[in-house]
Amino acid sequence: MTERKTRRSRPPALTPEAAERRCIESAYNLAQRQLDEGSASPSVVVHFLKMGTARAQLEQEKLRKETELLQTKKVAIEETQHMEQMFSEAIAAMKRYQGYSEEEEDDEDWD
Repeated sequence: MTERKTRRSRPPALTPEAAERRCIESAYNLAQRQLDEGSASPSVVVHFLKMGTARAQLEQEKLRKETELLQTKKVAIEETQHMEQMFSEAIAAMKRYQGYSEEEEDDEDWD
């Protein structure tokens, strides 16, 4: 008799992202099993060999740094927009303090 592995039954994934992660995990487990048994296809072997090269590691590091740079730029843009809003509010407050009303400002725009 052959021995069957018992599989744990997992509930269905709640989001597409979770389903994708589950599929990736299953694919990696299958690839690991095939590599261990010596039955992995050449493309699987080449994939994991490439992942271990210095070039692949440098590419991953480059992607991480580019992501950090983009996040920093995003924060800088958001801060600039916030500062512009604060300056606009400060100028409007100073104008009100000097006695200008919003109606007078609107009237001046029409001239």
